[in-house]
Amino acid sequence: MDWFLIDTWIVIVGILAAVSCALLGNFLVLRQMSMMGDAISHAVLPGLAIAFLITQARSSWMLFIGAAFVGVLTSLFIQWISRLGKVDRGASMGIVFTTLFAIGLLLIVQAADHVDLDPSCVLYGAIEWTPLDIAYRLTLLDITIDVPRAVLVLSAVLLINTAFVVLFFKELRITSFDPELATTLGISANKMHYLLMTLVAVTTVAAFEVVGCIIVIAMLIVPAASAHLLTDKLTIMVIFSIFIAILSAVFGHLSALIVPHWLGLESTSTSGMIAFVAGLIFTCTLFFAPSHGVIPRRYSVSKSVLSAKEIQN
Repeated sequence: MDWFLIDTWIVIVGILAAVSCALLGNFLVLRQMSMMGDAISHAVLPGLAIAFLITQARSSWMLFIGAAFVGVLTSLFIQWISRLGKVDRGASMGIVFTTLFAIGLLLIVQAADHVDLDPSCVLYGAIEWTPLDIAYRLTLLDITIDVPRAVLVLSAVLLINTAFVVLFFKELRITSFDPELATTLGISANKMHYLLMTLVAVTTVAAFEVVGCIIVIAMLIVPAASAHLLTDKLTIMVIFSIFIAILSAVFGHLSALIVPHWLGLESTSTSGMIAFVAGLIFTCTLFFAPSHGVIPRRYSVSKSVLSAKEIQN
């Protein structure tokens, strides 16, 4: 296996995207709002397409602003439909994101007639190409380092998400477990909800180019879900989710380099392999997590049954 500088940048980009998503994903999992990430990741498509059709330019910042704006609107639409229409939240998510996703695909196809936009990249991302989009040239000790734009964008998002989780950790914990208690303590559950959804939208858009609107769901939910099986303490859960996200990014790219040759294939998608590795980690925790794993729980039940029979005898 050959390893080049571009592989290092791909891993760095993958880590930044995975950790940024995992930080917020913990609170989506606790709030039982995992599908909100799915809804937002699909609904940002119209924002991307409209921003391009209006400006006729692929300026990353214009696309970013358009997609983030629509992502925030998605959260608002879901809340409004759920409250005003008295519709189940899951149903309102389905209504909003499928409608916006369909509109986005139509607009993307329209835009693709005028510029080289690949709908498949919209779905699965193009992490392998991110090191070629250079945004900054850094010189250290007479060594020139070309820093990809995705690294700068995702680093900024990661810093914002980290600051948000650290500064509002108490508020996030209380509103996630007991919104009514948070209200009695003077903490606005609605404000925390919309702030969290805004950052989820921004993070989803930032990771959109890297992993697309499908794989980003795995980055948001799978590390947090795996960590939730490993511990009941929120602080440790956040730390575990970060560690799992890093492992998924590193071994995902390594697998993308190694596994295709084992199967006689030319190549595979790094973003897809990152999600696959994250899924393998979740599967292992599902079966072998010390307290909540399937096998330890069955062993504990069997042991309790045997102890009860021994007492009866």
